[in-house]
Amino acid sequence: MILEMKVPSPGESITEVEIAEWLVADGDYVEKDQAIAEVDSDKATLELPAEQSGTITLKAEEGDAVAVGAVVCLIDTSAAKPEGGAEAAEVASAPVAQTEVKEEKQPSTQKETYASGTASPAAKKILDEKGIEASSVKGSGRDGRITKEDAVNAVPSMGTPGGKRGESRSKLSMLRRKVAERLVSVKNETAMLTTFNEVDMSPIFALRKKYKEAFKEKHGVSLGFMSFFTKAVVRALEMYPAVNSMIDGKEMLSYDFCDISIAVSGPKGLMVPVIRNAENLTFRGIESEVKRLALRARDGDITVDEMTGGTFTITNGGVFGSMLSTPIINPPQSAILGMHNIVERPIAKDGKVVIAPIMYVALSYDHRIIDGKESVGFLVAVKEALESPEEFLMDNKVKQALEM
Repeated sequence: MILEMKVPSPGESITEVEIAEWLVADGDYVEKDQAIAEVDSDKATLELPAEQSGTITLKAEEGDAVAVGAVVCLIDTSAAKPEGGAEAAEVASAPVAQTEVKEEKQPSTQKETYASGTASPAAKKILDEKGIEASSVKGSGRDGRITKEDAVNAVPSMGTPGGKRGESRSKLSMLRRKVAERLVSVKNETAMLTTFNEVDMSPIFALRKKYKEAFKEKHGVSLGFMSFFTKAVVRALEMYPAVNSMIDGKEMLSYDFCDISIAVSGPKGLMVPVIRNAENLTFRGIESEVKRLALRARDGDITVDEMTGGTFTITNGGVFGSMLSTPIINPPQSAILGMHNIVERPIAKDGKVVIAPIMYVALSYDHRIIDGKESVGFLVAVKEALESPEEFLMDNKVKQALEM
């Protein structure tokens, strides 16, 4: 029986995928549920499992864009499994021994010329320092020998310093192409503006130092910065609901829940999974969900549903060393908060100059529906909560908030 394997739908609104990589070769015997290909959609990379065991015939090439529901391969389910497995395959593909033929070297009578790259020791040293191949220099000495003067006057190709000048070309994945399209559309179709502020992280540092070990021992996850920022963002979104809104045609769509998208780095690039109903989660709940989503993104197991439907995004460029940036809105959302690295800086406090761990934060927003009052007020509310977390995020009940 010949089974036609068709592209399953990775999620709503996705009409085509791209064959990123075949994990099997044409004519291979595959087992049921064995991963036979990786396919890219515009939102995620997914594995395509074999629906039955049998011999496979590929009907699409790597890099091909195929419609959802299209046939990508055939599986002959009546084919018998090869005996011997991998060992038999190795024997069958063993190279045939070649008869060794030795050629007797003939003495060369050809004179060395500049093309053979013959250079005097002094000239060779100069060419090596410049990174120039001797074969690319025309010698003016006897029989084309490269002299020291030739080496001194030699100029690398195109007047650039010597060294490797190769280049490579590779096709962008469907995910990367879609991300590029979305980022360009955001710049073109929104009135994006960014406002900045700075946060003294000393209070959060003190809380983490005091409770971090006990928190991890009890809950199995670290007490990181993301839970504090998520809590601060949820509070600010409740104070400024316009920031938790988006444009839908001629209407503004606002939400009474906070689905917070978090940008994490995955093997295929930046992924943005969503923490659902973050307003209902505790510090432990947020940290556990961040860890779970980050691991799934890292392992390539993240699904389209887990990256769809966020109402606001938090991105942390600080993990890569970024001091300051203007993050781009994650459409169709209307705002994104950028976190950055924490650096000890001198600040004025109570009339004195002190050194404190400072983080710059940036809020990019769509000025079409979010005014300066809301955007600046939102960021000030985030700063206020982070600099006084016990009061604004824990209701002055630290152990209860951390479930200690």
